[in-house]
Amino acid sequence: MLQEDTTTELSTKQIQQALLIIFGWLFVFLFNQPVMAQSGEMNKAVILFQKGDFSALQQLHSTGVINKCQQEIDSLVEISRRIQHDFNLSEPEVDTLLQKQGVHFTPDEKQTWEAKGWLENKVINGQKWYFSRSVSNLKLRLQQQQDSITKTLPPLDGLSKFRLAHTATVIDQTAKNGELTAPVDFKVTYTITVKPDVVPDGGTLRCWMPYPKQDHTRQTNVVLLHTFPAVYRIAPDSVGQRSIYFEQKAKKGKPTVFQISFTYRSYAQSYDISRLSPLPYKTSSALYRKYTAEQLPHIVFSREIRHLADSIVGNTTEPTEIVRKLYTWINRNIIWSGALEYSTIANIPHYVLMNRKGDCGMQTLLFMSMARYKGIPVKWQSGWMMHPNEVNLHDWSEVYYEGIGWVPVDVSFGLQQSENRRIRDFYISGIDSYRLIINDAISSPFFPPKQFMRSEPVDFQRGEVESTHGNLYFDQWKYSMQVEYVK
Repeated sequence: MLQEDTTTELSTKQIQQALLIIFGWLFVFLFNQPVMAQSGEMNKAVILFQKGDFSALQQLHSTGVINKCQQEIDSLVEISRRIQHDFNLSEPEVDTLLQKQGVHFTPDEKQTWEAKGWLENKVINGQKWYFSRSVSNLKLRLQQQQDSITKTLPPLDGLSKFRLAHTATVIDQTAKNGELTAPVDFKVTYTITVKPDVVPDGGTLRCWMPYPKQDHTRQTNVVLLHTFPAVYRIAPDSVGQRSIYFEQKAKKGKPTVFQISFTYRSYAQSYDISRLSPLPYKTSSALYRKYTAEQLPHIVFSREIRHLADSIVGNTTEPTEIVRKLYTWINRNIIWSGALEYSTIANIPHYVLMNRKGDCGMQTLLFMSMARYKGIPVKWQSGWMMHPNEVNLHDWSEVYYEGIGWVPVDVSFGLQQSENRRIRDFYISGIDSYRLIINDAISSPFFPPKQFMRSEPVDFQRGEVESTHGNLYFDQWKYSMQVEYVK
């Protein structure tokens, strides 16, 4: 029988080992590392994966050859399936979408967009397939290009207007640098629905749902109101990615529903970065060593990361100025775009730099990589953005300044359109009230442990589901969040 438990999390070494099993062979061909001596089956699997010959890879896998590399082959097959799920538009379908959305083009223009990665595609099983969000991402890129030519700022959308007004209020209410202000109370109902018959009748479904952090000063008064099923385990607050866990038997022909309801309070926090005077870092401290370290496979001090960070920062040594420079560069050079699933990308910052685009988590990982390389302690934070009519998954970070503490930084929200410096720079050293904090780390183990490869091995916002036979990917279940703003 399930019950609440506070068992400690797995070690960092165990996490890294699990991740390297999944991504190790991707590193081989994406970063031109020497191929280690392995079985003929493994070498063949890597070549087939590289070529996008996923049907042949699946056929190799189905032969059931058992060797020490079988787990890696299993992972390549699973990742190939996820890539096909992301790249699901044929060329005729993309051409039709472009025409319907008023994007007129010549064959040469389309070829140029593809070469630049603006219209993202892959050759899979000998046919060109396009990313499901390639057309909407292209339109964002074309609009950015047009704005840069005309030197005009894009019109403010509803969320941008809301943030401008809210952050101005937060600044007005902040009498002391970094104090908590503008509390908002939320009631959340979160539901995961597993599709009928993806698991045989009577089979056990294991479900991890996102659950709020309780030990953070900006997030308080967490109260669990209701669960279905009634029996659950809540992970200890000390874990990097917090969850509530359920088990349930599948019933033939019926969906399986998991649901939680809770309330909490969230605060805004704003620092005037020009008034921060950090002390010199204690470089021998455990905190400094942990949060300035590489963290495979996505926080890596590669040659490109080192070169870019050095060119942006120059001779600057003041921590707040280093952060400001890195933030501003990303704001000006990396366009927000709908993202591939993280589990299909071997190194996310590398992908962002190659394509000059990325969503909130991708931009955050790039910022973290450069900041850590430059000796600035920074940690991941994520969950949901809870702004009215804009509730969605979201990632940001926190930077540590000696003598001040952890200061929130939201890279993807960028510099706001305001002549007021504090409002413009708000998200370099501040956060709004409309957040749900689930995670303080990337790639953190679950409680209880997951038996199969995660659908999302980096972040944790939607949930995870598996059966006794394997992981259930995102196409086998759906999630929804209902939010009420409590007066």
